[in-house]
Amino acid sequence: EPMSKRQRKKLLKQKQWEEQKDLRRQKRKEKRQKRKLERQSKLDSNNEGNDRKRTRREVIPSTLRLIVDCSFDDLMVLKDVKKLHKQIQRCYAENRKAFHPVQFYLTSHGGQLKSNMNENDKGWVNWK
Repeated sequence: EPMSKRQRKKLLKQKQWEEQKDLRRQKRKEKRQKRKLERQSKLDSNNEGNDRKRTRREVIPSTLRLIVDCSFDDLMVLKDVKKLHKQIQRCYAENRKAFHPVQFYLTSHGGQLKSNMNENDKGWVNWK
């Protein structure tokens, strides 16, 4: 059965792809090993005191207070409550990393927001 030019090209490309499969695998493997060695050498060179825990000790707390009033969550749609939850999570995380963290408070925490946080983020109970 005669084959069209396009079909022949496709078959040729498929053969070449299959033949070079091992070569591609080998290149990926070498690339992974190279990245692993780079990461390891970077970790060894950064081991002088740039640890996350060490920088946290040098933190100077701020006297500013940030209060988030959550008493209006009953007026929100569930979609907005979920967005508020994500924003609170982000604020908390960034505040923990900050060199001058503010005092972060959540007030009137209950209702939809609390149930959403219990479902999606059980670790919020341990927040300080």
